[in-house]
Formats: sequence, C-alpha cells, structure tokens
Amino acid sequence: MPSPNAGQASSAREAGELYLLFSLDQDRYALNVHEVVEVLPLRRLKAFPQAPAWVAGGFEYRGALVPVIDLLVRACGRPAAALASTRLVLVHYRPANRVLGLILEKATDTLRLADSAFRDAGLSAGEAHYLGAVQASAQGLVQRIEVAGLLPDDVCALLFPSGGAAS
Repeated sequence: MPSPNAGQASSAREAGELYLLFSLDQDRYALNVHEVVEVLPLRRLKAFPQAPAWVAGGFEYRGALVPVIDLLVRACGRPAAALASTRLVLVHYRPANRVLGLILEKATDTLRLADSAFRDAGLSAGEAHYLGAVQASAQGLVQRIEVAGLLPDDVCALLFPSGGAAS
C-alpha cells in the first residue's frame, strides 16, 4: 500500500527540481538544492593573497578550511554588496570532493523548475563553464549554474591542494 505522502512526492517531482534563486546584477540564476550543503549569513573570511580576485578567502567549517568565491566578481567583475539578502552558500564541489563557498546576492528564494524545460542558452559560455541552460519562469529567464564548472583546474589545485576528500 502506498504511503499517504506518495502522491505529494510524485507531484513535487513532476513539478520539477527545487532550485535556490539568486541574482548576478539584474539577472536571475539558480542552483539545484541537491548541490547545496548549507546557506549561511556572510562572515569574515581569511584572505588568500595569491588567489584570483574572485576568490574571497576562506573560513573554518566543521573542522575543514572552506574556500569561498564571490560569484559576482567571477561573473560581473564587481564584489557582491553586503545586503541583508546576500548569503554565503556552501555547495558540494564534486571535482575535488570538497565543500566550496559561494557569495551570492538575493539568495533568499527557491523555485521548482522542470529539468526538461531548461534549454541551451544559444551562446558560447567561453571560459564561464559554470553557465548552464536557461528556462523561462515567472521571474523571467533563469540560468542554471553548474557547480562543477566554477573553478578552472589551476584554481581548483590552488584552493584544494591535496585534492582529497575532506567534507
């Protein structure tokens, strides 16, 4: 006999995956919540002087050093504003099997988006391998962020020198 919640779970799957929405300047972007470890308020970070400008620094999280990137600097060339809605979002960075922090503006909403409705953006992402497919929503076009594409190999080696698991 199916559980009383089986119908609700099936309806949720049909409605799409749950995504955390955020902004890069005026555009909306989405992270699949299955990649999100935790959403935290902003905090002071230890600087990494030899890292690219978009590496904001790092902090200790559950006994491990977590590097943090400011996605606005990476994508738009300006730092994220310290807004009430700016968050430090921890994600599973699977290429290194570690946790990576992302500073994201307006990261306060979630939305169910059907994976089948995402379409190729139609433009080459160039070096921005983290830019995924897009889809229309009530908020306008939403572009998916591919966590695995956030760090070029050299930056991954700098931030995760052991390359081993520690999360």
